[in-house]
Amino acid sequence: MKNKVIALLGLFLVGLSSPLYAQAASTSQLSAGDTAWVLMATCLVMLMTPAGLTLFYGGLAQRKSVLNTIGMSYLAFCTATIAWVVLGYSIAFNPGNALLGDAGNFMLKGINITDLTGTIPTLLFVMFQGTFAAIATALVSGSIIERVKYSTWIIFSLLWVILVYAPEAHWIWGGGFLSNSGELDFAGGTVIHINAGISGLVLSLLLGKRETHKLKHAHKPSSVKLMILGSSLLWFGWFGFNGGSQLAADFVAANTILVTNIAAAAGGIAWVMIEWTTSERKPTLIGSASGVISGLVGITPASGYVDVSAALIIGALSGVIGFLSVIKLKAWLGYDDTLDVFGIHGLVGIFGAIATGIFANPAVNGATGLLYGNPAQVWIQLKAIVVVLIYSGGATVVLFYLSKFITKGARVDRETEDVGIDEVFHGESSFHMDLDNV
Repeated sequence: MKNKVIALLGLFLVGLSSPLYAQAASTSQLSAGDTAWVLMATCLVMLMTPAGLTLFYGGLAQRKSVLNTIGMSYLAFCTATIAWVVLGYSIAFNPGNALLGDAGNFMLKGINITDLTGTIPTLLFVMFQGTFAAIATALVSGSIIERVKYSTWIIFSLLWVILVYAPEAHWIWGGGFLSNSGELDFAGGTVIHINAGISGLVLSLLLGKRETHKLKHAHKPSSVKLMILGSSLLWFGWFGFNGGSQLAADFVAANTILVTNIAAAAGGIAWVMIEWTTSERKPTLIGSASGVISGLVGITPASGYVDVSAALIIGALSGVIGFLSVIKLKAWLGYDDTLDVFGIHGLVGIFGAIATGIFANPAVNGATGLLYGNPAQVWIQLKAIVVVLIYSGGATVVLFYLSKFITKGARVDRETEDVGIDEVFHGESSFHMDLDNV
């Protein structure tokens, strides 16, 4: 008997040392299913910026500024990608202190192709998070289109990723002081939407209003059809945006996609119903799309923590808040946030962050909100909101003046603004009309 035990033990030790076993052990934590899902989610989020947001913003912009508007979002994906891999990722997700990650992964140095983050390759995690940084940057541009210099925007977007977005990502997702305090932000309600919303508002105030700000007839969208197409691509990509944030193909990811879709639909219906019963009693496609985006923004921080009933409430209220922010508050305060980044992303994002603290259901993902016996979570959410508003707003002021100094002015001249940046600066036109053959 003793000899048999020794023989079996010997075979076991030989097995441990064999190449086949060694390979299995080294890759035992890698999940092919999780990796495949996050690969797809990354592609979906990438689609949101150079396709979805460009068409959404381009369709809403005036005809004379369509290409410049599209170009600012398109270029933001380029600048943010470079800034992210050079230093942004390291600041956001490297070990460091409560405020910043260290620069150990500068230019992604030290990350091997076989390294893992959870059950997926670290390089995939870098790419996935980079698409978040890119869309956050592109969102900011919507507040200042039709009057900002292209060069100023390029400089600002590079600096903003490294000095505003990356530190806040570290605070909330990278082991910083807000994540340690228990702040809940599943997919970027605070890091992306509140951050971009307040930065956009600050930039719009610093740049000043467009010369034709009060002439509503001069601000007709160039193409409602392109706007709808862009919003549809954003809606589609948002499944990767929220669902991919679980970093796993599991039950939570499935629930996340479901509640994301429900909130979007509820937001679209809520906005249209308000339009239909007030104002000129006309339900618009711009209102439908704006309500859908509002619902998506509102559910983003809560998507991994809430159930279907909460998603309906959050989505519908997000549509209401978006409408009141864009139609009522903006007119009352008189600021010129061109494409309503502050209203739809900033204010709705604030609501979404608070709603997360109210509706987080421990049966979904373990987090407990006010309705389930944890009122302190709302206070934690509020503190994170205040911190992001103060830092994003203050840092944006500094970066604006720095970018303005580098480019010798931040605003295009009056002639360029009147004629249109597309023709004067880019030398291109989005709509070519041959009047001789009409």
